[in-house]
Amino acid sequence: MDIQSIKNRFGIIGNSPALNYALQVAVQVAATDLTVLIMGESGVGKEAFSGIIHALSSRKHNAFIAVNCGAIPEGTIDSELFGHEKGSFTGAVDARKGYFETVNGGTIFLDEIGEMPLGTQARLLRVLEAGEYIRVGSSKTQKTDVRVIAATNKDLLQLVQQGKFREDLYYRLSTVPIRVPALHDRTEDIHLLFRKFTADFADKYKTSSVQLDDEAKNLLITYPWPGNVRELKNIAEQISVLAQDKLITARELSKYLQPYSSNRLPVLAHQNGSAPGQDFANEREILYKLFFDMKKDVTELKRMFLDVLQNPSLATQNPAFINELKELKNHESFAPVPAVGVQPVLQPTHHQPMILDNDIHDHVEVEESLNIMDKEKELIIKALKKHRGKRKDAALDLGISERTLYRKLKEYDIEE
Repeated sequence: MDIQSIKNRFGIIGNSPALNYALQVAVQVAATDLTVLIMGESGVGKEAFSGIIHALSSRKHNAFIAVNCGAIPEGTIDSELFGHEKGSFTGAVDARKGYFETVNGGTIFLDEIGEMPLGTQARLLRVLEAGEYIRVGSSKTQKTDVRVIAATNKDLLQLVQQGKFREDLYYRLSTVPIRVPALHDRTEDIHLLFRKFTADFADKYKTSSVQLDDEAKNLLITYPWPGNVRELKNIAEQISVLAQDKLITARELSKYLQPYSSNRLPVLAHQNGSAPGQDFANEREILYKLFFDMKKDVTELKRMFLDVLQNPSLATQNPAFINELKELKNHESFAPVPAVGVQPVLQPTHHQPMILDNDIHDHVEVEESLNIMDKEKELIIKALKKHRGKRKDAALDLGISERTLYRKLKEYDIEE
C-alpha cells in the first residue's frame, strides 16, 4: 500500500518529507509484532500513528486500547494495567482484570510513557521480555500476548540519565522508533490543514468556508504553533464560528492567535495592527523586548539620581528614594557632573563604587550588563532551579519549546 493510499484511508493531510517518512516506517513495521516508540511534541497526532499500525497489523480484528500513563495516579496504575485481586488494597472489593489481560491478542497504546512510575516500568519490562505479569496482590504469574506501542513527548534518554526512566526499558521500547514532526517543521502543510479543518466545519454545519488573504496565509505559516495540529484545528474552528467576514485578513487572524500562550514573560501590546507571529517569530525577540524595557527603567533611575545630586534635599524629603538607589547595585556605574556651586558628594568612575555621603551610608556599586546572551543564559538557569531541573516545566515558564531549551543548554554549556 503506497503512502498516498494510507493518507486517504486514515485522513492524513500533508506532504512534508518528514511526515511521509514517518508514515512509511509505520506501514513497514505494522506487519510485525515489534514494539514501537512514537516520539513527538504534544498535539502532533501520535495516537493516529498507533491506530494506523494496529489497523494494518495482523491484530486488526482484536482489541485496541489507548492508555494515557500521565493521567492515571501512581497508586492505581499497576492495578489499571495488570489487574488486582480482591482485598489487595483498600477499596479492592472485587478482583479486577487489567488492560494486559482484557486486550490479550490485541494492541495497547501507552501514551506519555515517560510519566510511568519506575515500579510500573519494571513490570512492563517483564511483559515485553517474557509476556508475563502478576496481578496486584497475587503471586500467580499470568501470560499475555499484547503488542505494545508507546509514545512520548519527552526526551527519554535524558530521563534515563536523571534516573527517572529505566535504560533497559528504553531500549526495549524503541525497537522501532518513529518521530512525528512538529507542525512548525511542516510549514508546507499548515495551510492545507487549515483548509481541511474549515471545510469540514462548513460541511458539518452547512455554512460557507472561511478563506485567508495572502497576508493572513503568511501569518498562519510563520506562527510557531506550540500546540501543533491540535491548536491549529481549534483556531480553524474558532474562526469558522466567530468571524464576521468569510475572507480573513492578517489583522483578524491575529486576534485568535496567542503566541506562547504558556509564556509568563512580559509581552508588549501589538501596535499598528501588527500580527503576533511577526512580533515574536522566536523566543529571543521576547527577550529583546524585555531587556529593552529594563534598560529604560535603569535610565530613568539614573536621571532621578542626577536630580538628587543637583538638589540633595530631595533625598531627605523622599526617604523612599534611598531604597530606589540601592536597587542600582546590579547596573552600570556612571559619573555625573555636579551643578555649579554644589559640593560633589559622588565621584564614581567605571572602576570605583559610587558613595553617597551623609544621608546614605551604603556603598552602591552599579554594574549593568545588557548582553542578550548573558541574560538569556541567566533566565534559563533560574528557570531550571525554580523547577528543580524539570526541563518541561522550565521550558513552559520561559515560553519556549522543550527542544529549544535542550539546544540552548548545549549552546551555553549549562549543567543541570
